[in-house]
Amino acid sequence: MTTIPPTLRGLTTLTWLEMKIFVREPMGLSFTVVVPVIVFVGLGRMFGAQLGTTTATGSFLERIPILVAIFIAINAVQSLVAVIAIYRESGILKRLRATPLSPLTILVTQVLIKLILTAVSVALMLLAGRRYYPTGADIPALSFTFALLLSTWSILSLGFIIASLVRTARFAPPVAAMVTYGMLPFCGLFQAIEELPTGVQILAHATPLTPAVSLLSGIWEGNPWSAHLGDVLALTTIFGVCTLVTTRVFRWE
Repeated sequence: MTTIPPTLRGLTTLTWLEMKIFVREPMGLSFTVVVPVIVFVGLGRMFGAQLGTTTATGSFLERIPILVAIFIAINAVQSLVAVIAIYRESGILKRLRATPLSPLTILVTQVLIKLILTAVSVALMLLAGRRYYPTGADIPALSFTFALLLSTWSILSLGFIIASLVRTARFAPPVAAMVTYGMLPFCGLFQAIEELPTGVQILAHATPLTPAVSLLSGIWEGNPWSAHLGDVLALTTIFGVCTLVTTRVFRWE
């Protein structure tokens, strides 16, 4: 009979416990899962008929799914930062660290929860969007989901830095919002990066949203993953750098 390693058992138990706690909080669950889907469907009802036409706003309309996907990833970061700040301020992180669970297990649990909720959100978004986004009906849904999970994984590492530096639950969410939403105008979603000033282009390429938008846009349009190896490398590199920084600045109390 195969026995489950204690580390894996602790990870699954803590993940299940944290997931139940999160689901019981209606505000967090609504903004992470429900609100992005409602926005997606609402925009589809308003502009879905124009998606097959060539208009001045056509490029934006085609990017609505990418915009909502990025919102899903950002909401995951917002939730992560808020939870870590609340747990630190209330002493939960300190008590968890005193348990047999390793610090890595505790942090990985939070990442797994956000990735699971991201997958649920994008699945609901794609299902709900079939009626209002006919041009997206034949997209590779599984590949798009994996692309969003990879993007969220990378952006979450930036969230850990924010959660490490902002110690109080009162200021953590607005600081996270300022950082994450502040990257939106420079990530290539609304304007080509090549049209931005040189200094802004350099800054844009250093943020996880830029390769995330490029990867999600390409997969949505049906491009193969081989065409976006640079984006995958960038997202992985940003994750590695942010994780390294987090190990130096993260505080449990």
